[in-house]
Amino acid sequence: MYAIVEIAGQQFKVSKDQKVFVHRLANEEGSKVSFEKVLLLDDNGTITIGAPAIEGASVEAKVLQHLKGEKVIVFKKKRRKGYKKKNGHRQSLTQIVIEGIAATGAKKAVKKEAAPAVEVTEEAPKKAKAPKAEKSEDAAPKAPKKTKKTEE
Repeated sequence: MYAIVEIAGQQFKVSKDQKVFVHRLANEEGSKVSFEKVLLLDDNGTITIGAPAIEGASVEAKVLQHLKGEKVIVFKKKRRKGYKKKNGHRQSLTQIVIEGIAATGAKKAVKKEAAPAVEVTEEAPKKAKAPKAEKSEDAAPKAPKKTKKTEE
């Protein structure tokens, strides 16, 4: 059994007893945390998809520790200008272990209903394009433009 859950703005595919590094959570080490935004559940081949989340489903986890990730070097340079900037960054992370996936919510059955027949009524006719102005025989044909060659 696995689930796709949104934790701290990111989506993770998790299963029971799995350790995951997520963005820093406000919970203390050793505390339990529950995530209700479960997007997908797979229970031995039975897949339930939420729209956008599954009602009543949750993922239970325990906070193991707060730590920092590996250093990432950010280097900026503009060639031929003598501009160089080197910065480092260590992301604050929380390590959690997934203790269980609860799917107590009512599963939404996917039903394909036939679309209701659309009836065309005469009350609301479709907008027709405005009729083009017809050329009348009275109107004189336009004179051709004079160019230098035609003037000579």
